[in-house]
Amino acid sequence: MNQSGETVRFLIHLFNGRWFMVFASFLIMACAGATYLFGTYSKDIKSTLGYDQTTLNLLGFFKDLGANVGVMSGLIAEVTPTWFVLTVGSAMNFVGYFMIWLTVTGKVAKPKVWQMCLYICIGANSQNFANTGALVTCVKNFPESRGVMLGLLKGYVGLSGAIMTQLYFAIYGNDSKSLILLIAWLPAVVSLVFVYSIREKKVVRQRNELNVFYNFLYLSIFLALFLMAMNIAEKQVHFTKAAYAASATICCVLLFVPLTVAVKQEIEVWNMKKLPPSEVKVENPPSRMGDLPGSLGVAPLEKKVGNPKKEIDLVHEEKEMKSCFLTVFDPPPRGEDYTILQALLSLDMIILFIATFCGLGSSLTAVDNLGQIGESLGYPNHTVSSFVSLVSIWNYFGRVFSGFVSEYLLAKYKLPRPLMMTFVLLLSCAGHLLIAFPMPGSVYITSILMGFSFGAQLPLLFAIISELFGLKYYSTLFNCGQLASPLGSYILNVRVTGMLYDREALKQLKARGLTRKDVKDLTCLGSQCYKLPFVILASVTFFGALVSLGLAIRTRKFYKGDIYKKFRETPGSESESVLVSDPRKS
Repeated sequence: MNQSGETVRFLIHLFNGRWFMVFASFLIMACAGATYLFGTYSKDIKSTLGYDQTTLNLLGFFKDLGANVGVMSGLIAEVTPTWFVLTVGSAMNFVGYFMIWLTVTGKVAKPKVWQMCLYICIGANSQNFANTGALVTCVKNFPESRGVMLGLLKGYVGLSGAIMTQLYFAIYGNDSKSLILLIAWLPAVVSLVFVYSIREKKVVRQRNELNVFYNFLYLSIFLALFLMAMNIAEKQVHFTKAAYAASATICCVLLFVPLTVAVKQEIEVWNMKKLPPSEVKVENPPSRMGDLPGSLGVAPLEKKVGNPKKEIDLVHEEKEMKSCFLTVFDPPPRGEDYTILQALLSLDMIILFIATFCGLGSSLTAVDNLGQIGESLGYPNHTVSSFVSLVSIWNYFGRVFSGFVSEYLLAKYKLPRPLMMTFVLLLSCAGHLLIAFPMPGSVYITSILMGFSFGAQLPLLFAIISELFGLKYYSTLFNCGQLASPLGSYILNVRVTGMLYDREALKQLKARGLTRKDVKDLTCLGSQCYKLPFVILASVTFFGALVSLGLAIRTRKFYKGDIYKKFRETPGSESESVLVSDPRKS
């Protein structure tokens, strides 16, 4: 009876633990990237509803708008529990994509264009609720590991396209219309299953915290390599439905392997809780990644000198007593908690907004047009699906690379994160130029470059916002920070790329003696279709790289300091980050 009761108590501890919450967040994120599959099923929408490329790109813009305008989810998260945020996101995901599936399969009457835009905007906006619920909560629970945490979580989002592609082949076969149905129900179910596991915990940093994240990283890399191998094999060998079922099963097993790491960590925490308090040592955590102390010392319970953090908090409390409109142009130092208005109207945020407009706007345009790019250059449909999977997989590598490497460079060399964003945007320029001036097989290289650079930008953006403007209003600020992305997508995708593509397609129709009324969908063939648009995108991205470099210069002094110091200054506070060692290993 005692053994049974002990097991039940441990299971309760496990499901309420920080590490199980991390595992649950991985699964939610692994199903939260449905927007990246637009290139796979967009041709079904175009052919079924008879859209031209401009209209399809308009639909793509509303998809990007929904995916990036997360201010509502951020504001809701400020006043409601996390389970409510995830539940709302699940409902929006199902309603939006299920209506698109009903439309494409002809089960409902053909809707107007604005209705289709509304459906995809609602479905894509659910991604923000998943991000706000899982990602923001994890960053607050692991503030000193935010870079690696953001890299891992956004990495799983990057892999989600390839993961769901494997699942839809196994469940529905090669029917891209059914992919929309899978996108509708799977993310909604996963979020609801773990809805009570995602919550804020007291910040307690374990000695081996960074090593645990590296274990998660290695497992996720193994999953990414498996998906890449499947992507290559599917191009070389004809897969039966049974082969796809086996592939999807292995994929699911690899998704659940991180649970073993989470369980192991929760067992250690559980065992330490059972030790007498006198045997548990609480230490000052290392100030930089990887600088673990060689000897164990007990942290002082209180400082005898004045506490600068308390003095700063008193100043902030005095400011909070004033109207937020009176303090909007009197922000605290970088790294402290800005109000929403102080952050949005700061020069740092405006510069970051411009860099995001150029970088993510151009990258989204490339990803959304990937299906049509492959078609215009004469690649078969199955190969176009491979391009989408390559983008998804390298999207993952870009995210984990930027998260882990930027954290390492920041800790080791005090290198500002905006400087790494500059390098990423320059890499994106190369990808755009390869589309503008294609060579045989260059779309494969382009898919890798675009996927990597697109993925790398997001963790950098979210980490920079959390570091410059604090975590108090992070739920709202990180959603506001990505508002530039859909704006850039609309201008660069709909108003530039889509219109130039259609203009070239009409030229080809005219040369063949046809008019727009003579064809169901407007299609352009040849390298000229995307040449001018992507020369423009490369130029815009290069400008974004220069802007990002300006932000790196502005913030270099801030990044030279210890930006995580405030999480270690006041033992006993809610924001305390302590190092808990296992005395059995001492």
